[in-house]
Amino acid sequence: MSDNTLYERLGGYDGISGFANSLLTRLQSDSQLGRFWQNRGSDGVEREKQLLVDFLCFNTGGPVYYTGRDMKLSHTGMGITESDWNVFLGHAGDTMEVLQVPPEECDEVVAFVLSLKDDLVGI
Repeated sequence: MSDNTLYERLGGYDGISGFANSLLTRLQSDSQLGRFWQNRGSDGVEREKQLLVDFLCFNTGGPVYYTGRDMKLSHTGMGITESDWNVFLGHAGDTMEVLQVPPEECDEVVAFVLSLKDDLVGI
């Protein structure tokens, strides 16, 4: 395993920002998940994107301080289902594949994302 942080191995801020942009585009255009962005203005979507970038940078060991709410509070009442979760995971995996994220880093990202499930689904 490398001594570099996951943040560094994912390409730093630019790599994580590219991932977030690609993933959110996929999620917003998905026929099942697009409902979560239907009534959001472009400014709100851009703020959400920046919070996602900051959250990922912070949690992968980057020099970014995340100022957003915790995941459970942010997602309470959204009605995220097990099916939504599975569709999301598919898009996240496809995004990492297209961006050619190496397998070791993919595994670390997946492990982190899976650790968030209880704070997102069915709350």
